[in-house]
Amino acid sequence: MVINPPADLYDRVSEWSSLVSWATDDRPGLQVAVVWGRRRQGKSYLLRRLCAATQGMYYQAVQRTAPQSLSELGARVGSHLGVGRLALNDWDEALGALAQVGARRTVGYGGAAVAVVDEFPYLHREAAELPSVIQRAVDRSVDEQGPPVRIILCGSALSLMTDLLTPRSPLHGRITLQLLVKPFDHLTAAAFWGISDPQLALRVFAVAGGTPAYRDLARSRPNASDDFDRWVVDGVLAPTSALFRDDELLLAEDLEITNHTIYQGILSAVAEGECTQSKIAAAVGRKINAVQFSLENLVRAGFLTKHEDAIRQRRPVYSISDPLIRFHQAIRDPDAARFEDGEGPAAWQDAANRFRSAILGPTWEDLVREHVRHCGQDLFGDAVKAVGRAAVPNPERRSEEEVVVVALGMGSGPKRKIVQALGEAKLRELGARDLQRLEGIARRLAGPNVRVRQPHYVLASASGFSKDLVRSSRARRDVQLVRIDDVYGR
Repeated sequence: MVINPPADLYDRVSEWSSLVSWATDDRPGLQVAVVWGRRRQGKSYLLRRLCAATQGMYYQAVQRTAPQSLSELGARVGSHLGVGRLALNDWDEALGALAQVGARRTVGYGGAAVAVVDEFPYLHREAAELPSVIQRAVDRSVDEQGPPVRIILCGSALSLMTDLLTPRSPLHGRITLQLLVKPFDHLTAAAFWGISDPQLALRVFAVAGGTPAYRDLARSRPNASDDFDRWVVDGVLAPTSALFRDDELLLAEDLEITNHTIYQGILSAVAEGECTQSKIAAAVGRKINAVQFSLENLVRAGFLTKHEDAIRQRRPVYSISDPLIRFHQAIRDPDAARFEDGEGPAAWQDAANRFRSAILGPTWEDLVREHVRHCGQDLFGDAVKAVGRAAVPNPERRSEEEVVVVALGMGSGPKRKIVQALGEAKLRELGARDLQRLEGIARRLAGPNVRVRQPHYVLASASGFSKDLVRSSRARRDVQLVRIDDVYGR
């Protein structure tokens, strides 16, 4: 059965198709789906439209006690069934009531009955037994060949929602659809914002990322590159803006993040460039082992990303996952009083260097790695297995040199690395010296477990390239010059 996406649903074609295919499967019994992702990605928006298309029931939980939630759910299910409020005494009865919606199948719609339980973590917090209750209901429904009912559990607390999928969860083996709703990539985000200038698109993406809701919460959009400063000050850094404290709300709403002081301290340290566990611990005044649990929690909750070295086993580095959180940690927090006192334009001007080094530069590096990952076949003639970063020892300088783009070829594994390409990604103009640096690193990288044979060199600049680099690269097939227009598909 084909149900076309609603006209007001932007992109999300793959997510819509997966949900519709699952919902229109009319095999008997109760099936469960888990839909999760960071807040403001459009999960609820998507599921409300699914319910509208399938005559399904949508229930959004709020922070209430278990008896209050049961009463609200009883009213919602009763209204959907047309029988008035149902008195639900426990969650077994609630699941039984949800199963009843399968008997109410609208003529003309051939799929299963659909029930969405949004903000599921609020219910789980007050009723830890819920996954076990749902497991029992699923097993009973399958055994009894009950009416086809599809229940969707949706939430934004990533750690809790992903726990539902683990082998230790009572629902393990009972979930028939897992759907992670991700932020838009940089290309989709630029189109969604209506931005055609790659330079402006890069800067807006560095602030707001691919979160769809931020476009409307910012109240306006920058019209051109010279309008960007006005947009940031008025739409993001003004104390009256909905985005001014949104990063703090994201952290506060994660139900498993309790000690906000240590978590905020860690995020602040990472935003300031302290990216290893030892340096983060020193910045927050704790012992190395004392921050490990908090780091793991922040990774599980989707606030930090853990990056393993692409070449050698070494301590991982951490980065802030959400662009808006990274932006506020690096730009707003160091000068929060001035932004709150209405001195936004001056404070933003003073933060220009921080924005370029701590926000715009790392964002460009991320986009270049993503570009290499997706376009490896076109760039190198062979598919790319993985793209990451690496720190390479320099014995002469007694230090390590960072390589921000390392593409590994097919056949690479934990004990054998096949280096397909090394790359540099900078906002500034790149020249012949940058290529020579990569060539020197390639020579030092080769070893028993690291094969570096005729690697490609990727030089990605958001500003352009020197004449000598352009001239020398024309005669070389192993040198790829990547411009911002290339990354944005122009």
